[in-house]
Amino acid sequence: MTSYFSDLRYKEVIDIHTGLRLGYVCDLEFDDSEGRLVSLVTPGRSKLFGLLGREDDYVLPWGCIVRIGGDIILVEAKGEFMRRKRQRRPFF
Repeated sequence: MTSYFSDLRYKEVIDIHTGLRLGYVCDLEFDDSEGRLVSLVTPGRSKLFGLLGREDDYVLPWGCIVRIGGDIILVEAKGEFMRRKRQRRPFF
């Protein structure tokens, strides 16, 4: 099966232990010095329908990914997920 990075945006991320739906992949972290993917990033939940912003994003290390299927990505988290605010970069 051949997949593209852009296909990951349409796959939902689910924790296999709790069944928690973490959302869809919104970003990838890539280490260009080693040439490998470091982690997947899914957006945090919105507060009051998005009017009050969002919670911090989930950062899922590549090692916690159990399976990438046709529709979903299964992850196994040891304890809490790492979370952080998304860094906005200027376009130019």
